[in-house]
Amino acid sequence: MLSTIKGIYENGKIIFIEEPPFKTKSEILITFLNDLSEIAPLKNNQVRFGSLQGKINIPDDFNEPLDELKDYM
Repeated sequence: MLSTIKGIYENGKIIFIEEPPFKTKSEILITFLNDLSEIAPLKNNQVRFGSLQGKINIPDDFNEPLDELKDYM
């Protein structure tokens, strides 16, 4: 199983921001993303949940079989 958690590398040490999902010895891969000074902090208003409400419509027959696939059913 692969899992990804956040952490910070500082002064030769890795500090986990999240709790690792494994309690036993595990092999890990570490990917350095960027220097933290280059990363702009996220603002709370960058993602507005529900901002597409009313803009996406799903037709009533969405789950009905397609005519093009009748030969395969």
